Amino acid sequence: MTAALARKIRIGILGASGYTGAEAVRLLARHPNAEIVIMTADSHAGEPYEQVYPHLGGLDLPGLVKVEEVEWAGVEVDVVFCGLPHGTTQEIIAGLLHDTQHSVIDEVMHEGPGDAAAAIQGQPRVIDLSADFRLDSTDTYAEWYGHEHYAPHLQPEAVYGLTEFSRDKLPGARLVACPGCYPTVAILPLAPLLSAGKIAPEDIIIDAKSGVTGAGRSAKTANLFSEVSEGLHAYGIASHRHGPEIEQELSKAYGDNLIVNFTPHLAPMNRGILATSYVRLAGETSVDDLRDCLVERYADEPFVRVVGNGVAPATRHVRGSNHCLIGVFADRLPGRAIVVSVIDNLVKGSSGQAVQNMNIMYGLPETTGLEQEALFP
Repeated sequence: MTAALARKIRIGILGASGYTGAEAVRLLARHPNAEIVIMTADSHAGEPYEQVYPHLGGLDLPGLVKVEEVEWAGVEVDVVFCGLPHGTTQEIIAGLLHDTQHSVIDEVMHEGPGDAAAAIQGQPRVIDLSADFRLDSTDTYAEWYGHEHYAPHLQPEAVYGLTEFSRDKLPGARLVACPGCYPTVAILPLAPLLSAGKIAPEDIIIDAKSGVTGAGRSAKTANLFSEVSEGLHAYGIASHRHGPEIEQELSKAYGDNLIVNFTPHLAPMNRGILATSYVRLAGETSVDDLRDCLVERYADEPFVRVVGNGVAPATRHVRGSNHCLIGVFADRLPGRAIVVSVIDNLVKGSSGQAVQNMNIMYGLPETTGLEQEALFP
């Protein structure tokens, strides 16, 4: 443990009664370097946590309070995990990160992540699980989320926390925007192929299926058992908010603006996302070249793995884990390939990736607290 981590990281979880908040509690409660000191849940304030989530009973956790009742000045908090609805988070984070000066952090970054973490002591760092800081452009945010950005002065410093692509930016970050679940499962397989020039930027089709927890825990008619079970349906067709986020990051990988065809579907399951991406090979590239590119890119990554030739990844292969599995197949159409990727939307697609980012922010092995393998069957 580094000198900066001589004690445990003190954590606040905003929105602890939501699915992502509960998943963060599940992972952090057994994290050897973490201590949860604040939990908010407006609709369940004052209730024992085990009454909201019986499977998490018996843990030494603080009581649930409303966000506005948190006395930040009276509680020492190192990291705040925000699992609140979009829009709400921006205003709260703006209050927490009122000082936008980075001079102290910049001065120590050359010393390593432990010193960077120590330099930020005294003010909370924020890991946001909402969509509030994922889009670089506040104008794009306003277009897709239907209201102005409430903290535009903080957007430039937000680190897009797709861990495998932002590792060097995390140690000194005050604000980390965890990617959406759909973008995570799409970007991990496609970004390396675009960066290496293995696939064409045109005609990328991302067909994705998600479990119902991706829609959150609030009561919605469309998420009732009788509405979801025994069926499968597309939604957000040509209008899903994760579309511009996927395009933003894939455009960075490619080096120029691109547009993808992205359609999400709701599947009758609790957890998991499966993305089937249809791509056109670039030049003389073969399907084996795609596989080799991904194998090389993720050879040293603890949570991303390219499966064996002919193996089709399934959501049940990653359930409850922080892993992403990727499979590559030849299409029947000449010059095209099919890439299949899977994650657990609540872990690698949300809270697990948030913990992975926190570990790097504090100079810990990024697998800490995330070593569990998938639950199967």
